[in-house]
Amino acid sequence: MRVFAVSDLHVDYEPNREWLGQLSSHDYNDDVLILAGDISDKLSLIDECFALLTRRFRTVLYVPGNHDLWIHRSDAQDSFEKYITVRNVATHHGVHVTPFRHGELAIVPLLGWYDYSFGDASDFLKSAWVDYRACRWPEGYDDAAITRFFTERNIAPSSHELDGAKKIITFSHFLPRIDLMPDRIPARHRKIYPVLGSTVLEKQLRQLGSCIHVYGHSHVNRHVIIDEVTYINNAFGYPAEAHFTARRLVHVHTAN
Repeated sequence: MRVFAVSDLHVDYEPNREWLGQLSSHDYNDDVLILAGDISDKLSLIDECFALLTRRFRTVLYVPGNHDLWIHRSDAQDSFEKYITVRNVATHHGVHVTPFRHGELAIVPLLGWYDYSFGDASDFLKSAWVDYRACRWPEGYDDAAITRFFTERNIAPSSHELDGAKKIITFSHFLPRIDLMPDRIPARHRKIYPVLGSTVLEKQLRQLGSCIHVYGHSHVNRHVIIDEVTYINNAFGYPAEAHFTARRLVHVHTAN
């Protein structure tokens, strides 16, 4: 059983939907796919994506990304309600939103958001970042409280679901540490760093004993080892990013 990973499919774009549609109906029938968020803000497209992928893979695992929780093209009253709706669509298709076990392997989804542990949000970022307009949260929730809402729902290291697991793969949409962004990133693009993730995720994956962590969101693909954990970002990305994103599935592990 092979484990593949991809994130940021953004199937709002026709070329991305076409790529998804051409995936083999036979090559992955015994395999697992980690889908690390950002399918679409449209529920109909999320539904179609889950339906297609569950016909091709033995198991699909998923965490929502920020785009998936936008409500400007939704009937949801707020982004927490949108989260629940997206989660229900996933489970309707048999997509795993909770830990998956296969023998001694455990694959654990980690919910998250950003809490400015990577830096303070500038006025420019607050005016330019679409989440501030496309997401809506109940009264009294700032970004730190939103992050807690999600990260407090993540599995505890003592959970019986991890009993006997000797290899743990975790995955999130958001970055668990900012040094996953390479030094080559120009200064003008570093303005978005505060909304890339949270150090809470790093603490959680370390407590779980993860040896591989898959993430998305940044659209900067990486495969790097830091303090004995392998971090993998395989963002499919927007059509205009085809010259630097892999635009393919990445094989991250093989289980017996």
